[in-house]
Amino acid sequence: MIDRKHVVPALTDVYQIDNFIDTFALGHYARVLAATDQRNGRNVALKIMRSEHVQRDDVPRWEAQAFVHEVDLLSRVFRNPVPVQFYDCGFILADGEYPTEGEIISYDVNIGPFRDALFSHNAKGWRPYIALEYLPRYHNLLYLMKPDQQGQRRRLPTEEGLNLAMQFGRLLIDAHEQGIVYMDHKLEHVYWDGQQLRLIDWNSSKRIEAGGQTLAQSCQKDIHNLCVGILYPLFTGLSPQRGGLRPQPAGIQEVDARYSDVNHLDFTVEPTLSPLLMDLMERGARQEIATAEEFLQRVEHIATHFGWEFRYQTTSPVLTEARQHIQTGLEKLRTSTDLAREAREMLLEAAILDGINEDIENELRRLLKDINDFLSARVIP
Repeated sequence: MIDRKHVVPALTDVYQIDNFIDTFALGHYARVLAATDQRNGRNVALKIMRSEHVQRDDVPRWEAQAFVHEVDLLSRVFRNPVPVQFYDCGFILADGEYPTEGEIISYDVNIGPFRDALFSHNAKGWRPYIALEYLPRYHNLLYLMKPDQQGQRRRLPTEEGLNLAMQFGRLLIDAHEQGIVYMDHKLEHVYWDGQQLRLIDWNSSKRIEAGGQTLAQSCQKDIHNLCVGILYPLFTGLSPQRGGLRPQPAGIQEVDARYSDVNHLDFTVEPTLSPLLMDLMERGARQEIATAEEFLQRVEHIATHFGWEFRYQTTSPVLTEARQHIQTGLEKLRTSTDLAREAREMLLEAAILDGINEDIENELRRLLKDINDFLSARVIP
């Protein structure tokens, strides 16, 4: 219950609100805005419950309870470098999807008081929020892999895809040991910069009591969803539901049913993909990989065929050397793409100058078109 003896801060005194950052893949129960925490200058992703889910009832809807659920899970897996970091939680009293003014109650990272206050604040129309680490859109895999032109596909290089799969496998080992299954596997939740995997949106994940067949089956289903919902699209550029990449539906029922009918994967579109990787994903689709430990062992075994070296699995010197050249080449490809984007920004700065003549305008249009064509046809997401 709010103590009216104390002044409740204005939202704008705590957070400077910027633009929406979820427009390319809208979620069911929340909107996400870029914001700056005025208390420490930190840039954050401010996740606020959608206004249509406000119900002044004694028992909060699951959309409100999902906020407490998410921060609880994030606090349990925070030692792993993959999950997005959690910075703050609380409640906002404001109108509309874009809150330009209103009041805020912040609990920092104190989950207990946040959980305890949910029922009373819900009854008075306060919306729960959480502040998370800000991850740039240009690292989001759905944003990166969706081509600008119909008929085009992009796929992650095998070197990077193996790296991502191993990081995901180690995350699921940590999570499953605590009875947590992620379940909500889709590209819009995955951020990748070429080296480090980050994962957002744990609100539809589950925590299951240790022991018993239910946890084992859920862990197996988690591996299935990873192979079908993440690995297949990033290695083929296609959706497992047959077609181009697109945002997946959200919500608890949708998460449970999303890939339930996918037990076979079509690799004809990507015939150069390693048969070992095809077999891994196909086994996952058939739910023949029981644990995250087994999944990681299989990925590491495949990685040795691409020059990776592990403590208990070795590779040949020539494959190690080949991998070193591949890594260097991929680094240069990513650098060239970044430089092309920087060059485009410089040319756009020239294009908006007042007083330039028609010859310069035509030259800028030509260069910008060629740069956009280059970026659209790039060989690495």
